[in-house]
Amino acid sequence: MTLPSTLTTLDGNALSPETLDGKVVLFVNVASKCGLTPQYNGLVELNKAYSDRGLVIIGVPCNQFGQQEPGSPDEIKEFTKTKYDVDFTLLEKQDVNGANRSPLYQFLVGDGPDIGWNFGKFLVGRDGQVVARFEPQTAPDDPSLKAAIEKALG
Repeated sequence: MTLPSTLTTLDGNALSPETLDGKVVLFVNVASKCGLTPQYNGLVELNKAYSDRGLVIIGVPCNQFGQQEPGSPDEIKEFTKTKYDVDFTLLEKQDVNGANRSPLYQFLVGDGPDIGWNFGKFLVGRDGQVVARFEPQTAPDDPSLKAAIEKALG
């Protein structure tokens, strides 16, 4: 299985596949009203630290856990920009578990266990394959996550 060739941003535009070609990508299912929402700060810092080396962070809003991402695309954009100065790509809201799991999350999860909560993280290597998975409680500044990013970036 491969990364879906068509991903749609929160603005409703197609994310160009060239945006991800040869990059290391960290996909994170995000939510605005979660106890883990402050992880946005760490994700912004990761983006600053590694984007020039080829890391792309992509947030994927999801409302499956405690209805913690109820907002419209405009509300999500406004919240993340105003509260956390998010400067990385956000995709359209998606289901990450269950019968309506998006093609992206079908690829990321594969045969693995369901996502446990908001802010689960998947690291995809330059070859387009999942190289690591991190549970929601793993903070963006966690040494194991940073080590995996460093290794994937080469």
